[in-house]
Amino acid sequence: MTEGSDDSLDIVRGSGNVFRDFGFADADVRQAKALLAAQIIKVLDAESLSTRQAEARSGIAHSEFVRIRNVNLARFTIDRLVTILGRLGQEVELSINIRPRLPGEADAETSHP
Repeated sequence: MTEGSDDSLDIVRGSGNVFRDFGFADADVRQAKALLAAQIIKVLDAESLSTRQAEARSGIAHSEFVRIRNVNLARFTIDRLVTILGRLGQEVELSINIRPRLPGEADAETSHP
């Protein structure tokens, strides 16, 4: 914006799930995988583990850690990410809440791929 401009910004409150905000049909799965991957990266960083060191410690292939670091999560399932955290000495506790969708929320049949 420039000084004197009449342009205004609209502030939109997000849902807490960026994937849902962008209309992905599998938003909840994507969010869960992203959160788990972030925790894996956090462990690697906190313990200064390279992907090769993580492989030696956990038995999980180095290439898997490279994919996680690059946030290339398409090949991972939630349970695989939980298993990796376990192999890195972490205990995972999941909490699941289920509620009906509100009108206007992403519909699995019409949302983005």
